[in-house]
Amino acid sequence: MGALDRHVSVEDFRRLARRRLPKSVFEFIDGGAGQELTLNANRSDFEKIRLLPRVLIDVSHPNVSTTLWSETLPTPLVISPMGSCALVRPGADIAIARAATARSIPYTLSTMATASIEGMARAVQGPLWFQLYVLKDFDFNRQLVRRAEEFGYSTLVVTVDLQAGGKREKDLRNGISIPLRPSARHLWEGMLHPGWSLRLLRGGLPQFENVRGYLGDNSAGLTIAARVGGSLHAGFDWDDFRQIRDWWKGRLLVKGLLHPGDASRLVAAGADGIWVSNHGGRQLDGAVSSIDALPAIRQALGAQIPILIDSGIRTGTDIVKAKARGATVAAIGRAALFGAVAGEPGVAKALDIILDEVVTCLRLCGIPRFQEAGSEMIA
Repeated sequence: MGALDRHVSVEDFRRLARRRLPKSVFEFIDGGAGQELTLNANRSDFEKIRLLPRVLIDVSHPNVSTTLWSETLPTPLVISPMGSCALVRPGADIAIARAATARSIPYTLSTMATASIEGMARAVQGPLWFQLYVLKDFDFNRQLVRRAEEFGYSTLVVTVDLQAGGKREKDLRNGISIPLRPSARHLWEGMLHPGWSLRLLRGGLPQFENVRGYLGDNSAGLTIAARVGGSLHAGFDWDDFRQIRDWWKGRLLVKGLLHPGDASRLVAAGADGIWVSNHGGRQLDGAVSSIDALPAIRQALGAQIPILIDSGIRTGTDIVKAKARGATVAAIGRAALFGAVAGEPGVAKALDIILDEVVTCLRLCGIPRFQEAGSEMIA
């Protein structure tokens, strides 16, 4: 039995990440904003949902495919945008994307990724989406969108819940930043985790590749992260959204929605789908969990508009629960990143675990097809 064979759940990979990563890095990945009320609610609200299984139904060949914009996806899974992945392991962005696209799972590249738009497109053959953080400099936003279009990204994901960075107390205490500015504490943690340290030294300190040169600064130092962090567009409004919609001729999702009124208005303004998310509990602490926000948004939008959901998804059963509550597709972030601690094989294993859990849940609930999962299966 190989080492990865002993990992049978995403939680096993989370424990592996806790062991292999310096405490500061693990808490950066695993933690949330403030008192982590929303972070914890994302999990507990999934766990509160109880399923009502049916029996004497042929589930010998469960079908986990789903339809998104008239296209058939072989799985009901998408990879959420994540920044700073290379803190976990050099090349983690590409490792996650390769494992995902090998399973025809769309991978969403973050503006703040540690892999570039161009580099990712060259490294991966498969469905790629690009996520845009809206910065004050609209010319720079336009450049990002053009680069994504030029390199064949099929879907633009506009994040709207980052008017300011959430107060992540663990990161403030731990002094985590990109690029890393090592302190005595970080050096000590690195000594305790020599494998992680050696990989980081060989791979080079991670950078925010898509914003190199932003505001005219071409250095690879802390200035980029600091200046970009201070350049989020807190004034982003409906006129700005319509401008981005005019730029992008392909499919456009809006991510970071919790209010049904906002979701309806965005669809009316040209959004092709809504991504229900509270940023994994990393922005507004005390916000409603994504799974609890989902039903009202589905009711507001009707049956035809695609709805994605992330934040708190750790199992295949969570994905079935999300579908029963109204989601079209579910997205994972941390669950894939925990797997990346073991490189691309770790990501592949984590994804396969989740997809196997979807199949098992459908069978035990008496649901032959994922698309048939609905509110009647919730007790």
